[in-house]
Amino acid sequence: MTTTVERAAAPGQAEPERRRRRPKRSPLTRREDRAGWMFIGPWVLGFLIFTAGPMIASLVLSFTDYQMIQAPRAVGLDNYRELFDDPRVLKSLSNTFVYAAMFVPLGTIFALVLALMLQRVGRAGGFFRTAFYLPEMTPAVAAGAMFLLLLNGQQGLVNKVLGWVGINGPNWTADPNWLKPSLAIVSLWTLGGTVVIYLAALNGVPRQLYEAAELDGAGPVTRFFRITVPMISGALFFTVITNTIASMQMFDQAYTMFYGPQQKAAASEESLVYMVYLFQNAFQFFKMGFASAMAWLLFVIILTITFLQVRIGNRYVYYHGER
Repeated sequence: MTTTVERAAAPGQAEPERRRRRPKRSPLTRREDRAGWMFIGPWVLGFLIFTAGPMIASLVLSFTDYQMIQAPRAVGLDNYRELFDDPRVLKSLSNTFVYAAMFVPLGTIFALVLALMLQRVGRAGGFFRTAFYLPEMTPAVAAGAMFLLLLNGQQGLVNKVLGWVGINGPNWTADPNWLKPSLAIVSLWTLGGTVVIYLAALNGVPRQLYEAAELDGAGPVTRFFRITVPMISGALFFTVITNTIASMQMFDQAYTMFYGPQQKAAASEESLVYMVYLFQNAFQFFKMGFASAMAWLLFVIILTITFLQVRIGNRYVYYHGER
């Protein structure tokens, strides 16, 4: 009797075991997996060598005193304590936050206006898209040198044009109150990528929505804020995050305009952004451990800002397919 029960239960016990077994993959599936890994292999290798490896090395160096001419010496948390004792760290962070607070909203509005204009150009749209995107290909050092001449307070073209309409332009590159606004204006030169993203988002808004709103009596302003902005909110959300990250790491224009070989005498504390001070500590003062600690502090700040932007922004972003 017991033997009969055990025999009857045996198939039932073997069934879960068969379910737990992974199905045997076909040779075609295995070849596709190998091909996929071969395609992404160069990226994975590059990420490990050029991104993950240096990040881990900088984290280790942030706990050391390393001046490149001798072996690193462990100092524990001294570099991180020095971050909060160094007034130039706090000043450069403050300047960077002010610059980002000016550039991100101004850049978003400016790029959106240009994209709306491009949408109405018609056949010449291809030419203007290329023209707006070309500054992205211009080296940042060349753009900084060009704007250093354009924004010259005495002989700059910008002040000459303002003088034609009776406006006495400021000394953009010497007046401490105008140094960060001048950096924000220079950064607008590289908004071509954002303009293209906004243009693609605008072209994806269904025309039927505008037609229905117009039949209901909605004016242009109402249609813009009730239809256009919600429908392109995903693109706006993405560019605000990426532009915020980029503005927190801004270096090229500030260094070229105020800290290059010819501009060191004109450098001011008001133009000292965080990445410039990090560069100075690493490659001028040779305080690699302290510079690594600065880099990780910036990483944590950017991570926190991005996390808050995602948590808050997702409440107002419309994604196609959602109710």
